[in-house]
Amino acid sequence: MQVAIGNDHVAVELKRIIKEYLEEKGIKVADFGTNSPERFDYPLSGYRVGKAVALGEADLGILICGTGVGISLAANKVRGIRAVVCSEPYTARLSRQHNNTNILAFGARVVGSELAKMIVDAWLDAEFEGGRHQKRIDMIAEIADTQRLAVAEDDE
Repeated sequence: MQVAIGNDHVAVELKRIIKEYLEEKGIKVADFGTNSPERFDYPLSGYRVGKAVALGEADLGILICGTGVGISLAANKVRGIRAVVCSEPYTARLSRQHNNTNILAFGARVVGSELAKMIVDAWLDAEFEGGRHQKRIDMIAEIADTQRLAVAEDDE
């Protein structure tokens, strides 16, 4: 398995901890974030990780910024991405089981490193249940496609 990871300047240390944690588990990690404390715009990492997952260059993605919100919003703009922000393991697990999320996000200012590891484990260990949940994922994809078409039609 390969996981793409991205972060902004606020999350450099937590990204390093999570990256090492994943590698200790035998998971390959592609780093699309910054290692500098200098200001770094989180949408860049969100997009890069989203693109890597959408193109199949990585199986899953993990994003970390101050809250996890902004960076996940950027990733969710990439077609086929279902990024979720989680501050506890229960939501992380259910997001995979019910929504087949392919990117996990959390905030370096919200969770500590040990809780972040628990969130990552719950998310990675969960499996998509399919069934009635697939119909809902298909509906979400259809909404996104419809909105793209509506915006394109408005431009004409």
